[in-house]
Amino acid sequence: LHDGEKPHKCLECGKSFRQSSTLISHQMIHTGEWFYECPQCQKRFRTSSDLCKHQRIHTEERPFRCPYCGKGFKRNSQLIVHRRIHT
Repeated sequence: LHDGEKPHKCLECGKSFRQSSTLISHQMIHTGEWFYECPQCQKRFRTSSDLCKHQRIHTEERPFRCPYCGKGFKRNSQLIVHRRIHT
């Protein structure tokens, strides 16, 4: 695709996307479909990656480690903010 090209258009609202998979996920907003359910709390998600991120709240898993001090975080965005204290 060329820069900025968004050939996949939602027929419901007109919003356009670069990838067909993104359009498919977007269309669930209009249909109310939810495909992935957390087995611990039954909260539902539109994507498997959102479910995986959510499931960390039920565990002590902290896969994002600071290379300077070793502190672990559940989300990469938390690690990015933390790393600023080392600079």
